[in-house]
Amino acid sequence: MVFPIVAYGDPILRKVARNIDPHENLDLPKLVENMYETMYDSSGIGLAAPQIGMSVRLFIVDGTPLNENDDEDHEIDPTLEGFKKVFVNPQMVQQEGDKWPFEEGCLSIPGVRADVHRPESLTIKYFDLEWNEHVEQYDGMAARIIQHEYDHLEGKLFTDYLPALKKQLLKKRLNEITKGKVKVDYRMRFPK
Repeated sequence: MVFPIVAYGDPILRKVARNIDPHENLDLPKLVENMYETMYDSSGIGLAAPQIGMSVRLFIVDGTPLNENDDEDHEIDPTLEGFKKVFVNPQMVQQEGDKWPFEEGCLSIPGVRADVHRPESLTIKYFDLEWNEHVEQYDGMAARIIQHEYDHLEGKLFTDYLPALKKQLLKKRLNEITKGKVKVDYRMRFPK
């Protein structure tokens, strides 16, 4: 099932998501399957539960499409090899290293891209779908994707990291997205 993507301006994107209780009546495997279907339908490489209207601490990633570019100048990123994962109740343990810029976008903010500076590595604690706990370290692009999706669980968006002038320049565009005045090739849910 493909969910509509929640658009910029919806209050759920600004809420800190709650932990999932392993005993609650939530079909996590089915939810994750639907989230992957939604993410692929919208050509994303990450999707957090708040982006489908659920304020729970869950996100998925699949960075492997970034390594599938046929351009001969395209460099394969070893941090993305087999990088398809589910993060349940993640907690950021540490972020470190030099901050590096990269142009980010977001399915909830279509048509807007900007350079965001993020630390080059991180350590994260999370559960998988079988409720096994993991503590893992990620670098480079994999770390960036995780940081972007993790921010969604904290009520943050990539636009929050932009300089004041850039935010001002984007204000009209962001308001148009909130009002549904945007062309996308995937389903979206706009604030009322």
